[in-house]
Amino acid sequence: MTSSSPSGPRPRGAGPAVRRDDALALLTAEFDGGPGVWRSAPAGGVCVADPEVARAVLGNRHGVVADTSDFYHHRDGVFGPRAAQVAIGRAARLLIQRHLREHRADLPRLVAELLAPRSEWPDAGNRLVLRHLRDVLLHPDAPPHLHTTVEAIVSRAVLAGARGRHSAPSRLLFRRRALAALHAEIRTRQRAARTDGRRSGPRDLMDVVVGGGGPAADPRELVEVYLSFVFATAGSIGFALGWSVHLLATHPGRACAPPSWIVREALRLWPVAWLFARTPSRAQELGGVRVTPQDRLMVCSYLVHRHPGHWERPDEFVPERWAEAVPDAAYLPFGHGPHTCAGATVTVRLLEDVVGILTRDWRVSSAPSATPDGAGPQVGPALAPPRFTVTLSRPDGCPERR
Repeated sequence: MTSSSPSGPRPRGAGPAVRRDDALALLTAEFDGGPGVWRSAPAGGVCVADPEVARAVLGNRHGVVADTSDFYHHRDGVFGPRAAQVAIGRAARLLIQRHLREHRADLPRLVAELLAPRSEWPDAGNRLVLRHLRDVLLHPDAPPHLHTTVEAIVSRAVLAGARGRHSAPSRLLFRRRALAALHAEIRTRQRAARTDGRRSGPRDLMDVVVGGGGPAADPRELVEVYLSFVFATAGSIGFALGWSVHLLATHPGRACAPPSWIVREALRLWPVAWLFARTPSRAQELGGVRVTPQDRLMVCSYLVHRHPGHWERPDEFVPERWAEAVPDAAYLPFGHGPHTCAGATVTVRLLEDVVGILTRDWRVSSAPSATPDGAGPQVGPALAPPRFTVTLSRPDGCPERR
C-alpha cells in the first residue's frame, strides 16, 4: 500500500497520542473510522466527517445552520447582501475564464521559465499562479506601486509559513501600509464609477469587487473582499497545484493518468479548504449528536474525503478511481450548497492545464525539503503541501497521450 504522504496524519488505529497543536492530526485520530459526528473538547466544537451530515450542514437546505459565507468574511462580519456576493462571484468567474482562455498558450513557457530545472515548493506553485493571473488581480495599467503591494502581500502573507518569517511589528506595519494603498485605490475607483456614465466590463478583480459592491459600499469591506481574491488565487489555487505536483512526483508510475484524474485525486486526498465552520440555527440532532446555537460545527472535508465507508483504499493516491463513477456525496473539495466556491470550475481547469503540461513535456521528480517544516502538511486555514524540491527533465513520455 502506498500512502499519499508518508509524513501525513497517522493512519487509522496508529498508536501514540497526537500533538494538541496539530488540528488535522487531532481530528484524524479522534475520528479513526468511528462515528461521523462527535463532540471534541480539544477542538472546541462538534466535528463532522459523515458525508451526508456534511452535505446537510453545508447545503443548509432546511435551515440547519445560520447562513454564512466562507469567502466574504471581514473583520466586522460578512460582506453582503447575498445579491452582491452572487454578482461578484459571477463576474469574477467570467473574468478569469476569459483570461485563462486567452492566455492558455502562455502556460508551457511559464512552466519552463519558473519551474525548470529545479523549483522549491509549495512556493513555486503560488508564484506560478500569481504570474499567470497577475493581470486578473490588477490590470496592467494599474499604478505600479499597487502591483508591488499585491506581490508583497503574496510573499509576506500568502505563501505557506510566510507569517513566521517576519516579526509581529513588521507584519503590523506592512499590513497598515498595504491596506492604505488598496483602500485609496478602491476609493478612487468608486469615485470613477459614480462619475463615469460608461458601462464597460471589469478590467480586473478589483473592478469586479467595486462594481459588485456598488458605489455606496464601505471601501474597507471591499478591500477585505479583494484580499480574499488574492488569497484564493495565489494561495488556494497555488496550494492545490502543489498537492497535484507533490503526488505526481512521489508516484511516477501514475504520470500517464489523465490530468483530470490526477487533479481530482489530489483534491480528494488533500482538499485545501479542509475545515468549514458553521453555527447551528436551533437545537437539533445531527448524526446522533445533540447540538445547539451555542455549539460550533466543524465540517472536515479532509475526513469526508477519506471516509472508509465511502472510499476504497481511502488513504492511497489512486487516480484510476476517477475512470468510473465516484461517490459524489463524499467529495466536497470546494464546499457544497449555495456557498460552494464560485471559482471551482476555473480552478480545476487551470490545475488540469498545468498538470497536463508537466506530464506531457517533463519528467517530474522530487526530494523532501531540508527545512524543519518540510516533514508534513502545513496546517492552517488552508491545507498547504510540505516543503519539497522538484526537478524537471525531458521524459521518454507517454506516447498514447501525444
